[in-house]
Parts: sequence; C-alpha cells; structure tokens
Amino acid sequence: MKSGSARSTTSRVRVAAAAAVALAMGTAGLTALTGTASAAADGVAVQYRTSATGATADQAEPWLKVRNTGDSALQLSTVKVRYYFKADSAGAAYRFACSWAVKGCSNITATFGTLATPTATADRYLDIGFTAGAGSLAPGADTGDMQLRFHRSDWQQLNQSDDYSFSPSRTSYADWSKITAQVSGSTVWGTAPEGNDPTDPPTDPPTDPPTGGQSLFDDFDYTGSGDPRISANGWNVRSNSGGPGVPGATWSPENVTFASSGGNSVMNLRTSTAGTAESTKQTEVLTKAMKFRNGTYAARVRFSDAPVSGPDGDHLVQTFFTINDLKAPMADDYAEYDFEYLPNGGWGEPSNILYTTSWETYNPDPWQAVNQHTESRQSHAGWHDLVLTIDNSSIKYYVDGRLFGTHDTAYLPERPMSINFNQWLIDLAGQTSTTPRAYDEQVDYVLHVKDQVLTPAQVTAKVSAFRTAGTTFEDTVPAG
Repeated sequence: MKSGSARSTTSRVRVAAAAAVALAMGTAGLTALTGTASAAADGVAVQYRTSATGATADQAEPWLKVRNTGDSALQLSTVKVRYYFKADSAGAAYRFACSWAVKGCSNITATFGTLATPTATADRYLDIGFTAGAGSLAPGADTGDMQLRFHRSDWQQLNQSDDYSFSPSRTSYADWSKITAQVSGSTVWGTAPEGNDPTDPPTDPPTDPPTGGQSLFDDFDYTGSGDPRISANGWNVRSNSGGPGVPGATWSPENVTFASSGGNSVMNLRTSTAGTAESTKQTEVLTKAMKFRNGTYAARVRFSDAPVSGPDGDHLVQTFFTINDLKAPMADDYAEYDFEYLPNGGWGEPSNILYTTSWETYNPDPWQAVNQHTESRQSHAGWHDLVLTIDNSSIKYYVDGRLFGTHDTAYLPERPMSINFNQWLIDLAGQTSTTPRAYDEQVDYVLHVKDQVLTPAQVTAKVSAFRTAGTTFEDTVPAG
C-alpha cells in the first residue's frame, strides 16, 4: 500500500476520536517539592475547587484560579499549571474542555501527559497554559474563574476518588498544594506526586552529538520539483491519485517549490482550492525507500494559520511523519508516527490543534484503531523544530526543544518506514466559498540518525555541522 493510501485510511480516526481503542498521552512529570509556603513567595499560588464531588462522575471538573503573589507583573503565557490524576485503565483516553473563563477559553491551552514515575494516585496529568492573549496579572491579582473539565473519550464514567489532585471537600476556592505551577519552566508552587522530576528535558543536556551514526540529511537545496537530484536523492514528489484528503483532489508536483528564507534554502508545499474537488491541489514529498526505524527524526517546519491568498477557514492538515504500509487489518507490524497541525480545526475540533500520534495498527472496516496521542490546542503558526526519537523503551516527541509527548513501548515499530511531508484538506466543509485560496507549509531541513537518540540540542549541533561543512545532502542509511 502506498503512503497516501495509508494516510487516507488513518485519517478517519479523528472523525470518531472517541472510538479510539488505546489512547494515552505522555511527557515526563514533576518531582515533589519540599514546601509550598516558600514557593508561593516566588510569585504564584493556585486555588482549586470542584463542582463534581462524587467518587465517580461523567467528567472531572477542576476549577482553578492562578494568583500573582509576587511584586511585579506576571505574564500568564509563562505559567503552566498541572493537575494530576490516575487513569481508569492503561488505554483510557481523555478529552479537555473549558466551560467558561474570565480570561476567555480561547486563551487557555491544555495538554494531557503521562508521568515518568507512576504512583498509586497519579499516572497522568493535565497541563493548563495560557496564550499571549491572556495578558498579565498585576501583583495580588488573579485570573478569576477558570471552569475547566475533562472526560473519558468514550464518555464512560470516570473514577476520581483515587486522583492525586482531586478533593471532594473543596467546593469553594482555596489554595491547593496538590496542583503544581511552573513559571518559565521553574516549579514555584505545589507538591507533585513522589518520584517525578521537575525538569524535562534536563537543564544542561550535552550538545555534542554522538560520533558516527548512519544519517540522512537534506537541506532541500533544489531548483524545483522537476530537479533530477530530488529523485536521485531518494525522494518522490507525489503525483498519483488517492487519499488522504478530499476525494477527487489532485496531488500536484508543480505546487512543490524551493526558495531562500533566512539564509537557508526551504521547500514550500502549497495546497490550494476553490471549494470543489476538481480545483483542490494537495502536496506530498516522501522518501521512496522504507528504511528508517529506530533513531532520531528531526525537521524544521513552518506551520501557517492563514492562507497566502483568499478566504481562511479550510480544514487543513500540515504534517511531518513516518509510516509503513498496513499489510492486513489489525496487522501488528504497521507503524506510523505523526506531527499533524490543524490550523482551522477539523476531526471534531473547532480551532487550531497540534497532534502527535503513535500508531500500533488499525482495521479500516469496521473502524478500529490502536494508537496514542498528545495534543495542544493553541496556535503553532511559525517555524518550529520538531524532533521524534524512537528506541527500544519509548517514543518521544519534542517541539522547540521541549518534550511534548512520550508514548509507550506497545507502539514501537516492527518494520522500517518512509519519511514524509504533506499538506492536504480533510474536507471542504470548513470554508464553502468558491473563491480560490492557497496555504503554504515550509520545510527547512530533515535529519534522521539511525539507532541514535539525540537531544534537541544535539540535533541543532549536527545540522549546524552539516551546514558549516557545506553539506546539502547526505544519505548513509542502508537500505532495508
């Protein structure tokens, strides 16, 4: 099965996300702090109450306020608040919602994760953050009500009686030390479940990448989609029909172009439409060989929230991913690892969201999926350093040097994969106008290092070394 056919099938999972068989989210957690009184003096206190006090409930309702206890203004975009809970099962998936907030629900972000060291009362967490639109807090001021909630994706009752941060007696706001808060990455409030480290990734990771290692590096220094070096270097600019995306749309090599940006050559993937299948042109570039498995994958990608021309609103997907083919329904040697940005929502989401998803397998009919994902509901417009690492113990996703998600060993690849970039439309329902419009996704470079797990800092160092040496392309990864 070609990559595009696999993507057509796998894209159906988000249409019915609540039916996913195994969904879990992950990043490393926080360690216990020794005291909340001194931490509070550093600038932040968190107050908590709940309106869902039962041991079991349709949904958990952690209502929060963040108070500035310092002596200077506090930018809320630097604050991250973490609520800890125990999943009802290893495969249970959860969804977040904001019912109402003084600062505006659109200015609140949420990400689920998995603790590095599970305890009897916590193996997951919900991180609450703020966009720049939330503004700042003057000394002594608080955010006011944030009426937050989360529920199981299958809408089964959840058990919150064993959740670390839950308290049925907290029916009015009061300081609560079992919820932690960070300011600019430093924990300043609360006590986390025992055994969880407050710094992730490490404060001072080594920057020198390991020596040796078979690598693919491409700086995308080409003249156009017809440049013969593209094929010679192992890439396919897709022109064949099929999914994912709008049925009847065209995959257009001419919409893949190359230009200079910030002193580096970049690849531009343009997707355009005038509201009909016949006018829809999507783009994809992928390696011809499926020879990539464990190791480090990295790319610098520019996501876009708005079209370069025409009206906005289309349900667009901008990606960087690895994949192999599904040989049979529920085959256990299928693998796929995605960065997927939806600037205008889709798959049931109302607005911009970034997914990282690790796939074990799926059955196309009747639909059944086995995967994990981590999500962030906020704008990711602009350039981002995306890093994926796979070894025999975990799958980790990093965005701009920070750990975004950690996924489990059950989702490790059994066979090699290809490396892909594509931009496509889920449907034509997001924007029904027949006015032409076009969207761009750009890629600065791609790097794979076979069987070596690099930190984001080591990735940057390795890319810099290639560029300093004047290397625009290298592929020493063996076939097979």
